Amino acid sequence: MEYEIDEVRKISIGGVGQKIHIRGEKRTNPVLLFLHGGPGISNRDSVVNREKDLCDVFTIVAWDQRGTGGSYWGVKKETLNLEQLISDAAELVEYLCAALEKERLFVWGGSWGTELGTYLCFRYPEHIAGYVGSGQLVNGVLNEELSYDFAMDEAKKAGDTKAVSTLERIGRPVDGCYREVFKGMMAQRRIMKKYGGHSMNKGTYWTDTVLPLLRSREFSFTDKLGLALGYKRCLTYMWPTTSKCDFPRECTRFAMPYYIFQGAHDNNTPSALVQAYYDAIEAPDKDLIWFEHSAHGPLREEPETYKRLLREKLLQWI
Repeated sequence: MEYEIDEVRKISIGGVGQKIHIRGEKRTNPVLLFLHGGPGISNRDSVVNREKDLCDVFTIVAWDQRGTGGSYWGVKKETLNLEQLISDAAELVEYLCAALEKERLFVWGGSWGTELGTYLCFRYPEHIAGYVGSGQLVNGVLNEELSYDFAMDEAKKAGDTKAVSTLERIGRPVDGCYREVFKGMMAQRRIMKKYGGHSMNKGTYWTDTVLPLLRSREFSFTDKLGLALGYKRCLTYMWPTTSKCDFPRECTRFAMPYYIFQGAHDNNTPSALVQAYYDAIEAPDKDLIWFEHSAHGPLREEPETYKRLLREKLLQWI
């Protein structure tokens, strides 16, 4: 595959250097900006490499958000908060439209990226042509309660006394947060993932996340160091603000098409919350597509169907 544009750039956003990778076969193609999850887990490698077949019809932009990967260095902890990340995303959209000579672009979010993307679309709609979200955040407080309850219920059903003990020790989250934000969340997420709430293959964070990043050629050594150092830091400082979203109350009217691609078995960002939120949304067009064989990552678990629908939903607005 040959690309008219294939560039890794470090640009100033919000006063600090942040790294992006732009890749596409034709500069005339519409731009698709991916917003990764976490906070602090860059998917730059998987988006521009594993999903590179999308580059025939989109110019894909993958961004290491403030505080992680190639955007780790020089970031003060005081700036790791929801409002700053929304401002960064809006500034990046402006930059991309100018640099790539587009009036509007598409926003594509995963997990925490759906929270960032939803706020971005709601507050700064001018340059956004449409939105797709997977692992859709709806209400941060309820999200954590339901995810915890799933892990506890499954551990009890399995007679997993060690997991039950761990969950009792960290305690049910209060106001969206564990007593020890990072340690509590990681303990709960490991158990939730063990019982299929994150992916149907019931892998581990080591096999599904850490090893692919270590093996990646997309990230430089300093990028990988930024990933390792930034993950805990981003979650610790950002979670108290990012966990307070309540989209049914805050964000229901959108100026662009709004699509949710949701794994039916997702208990990381629980699917139980999605239908009622979707029903409340007002947009020029909307759709909620259920992936019946997926949990938190339908792009990875049902890639062919996912990418076919991504093309269908977005390209009709070109």
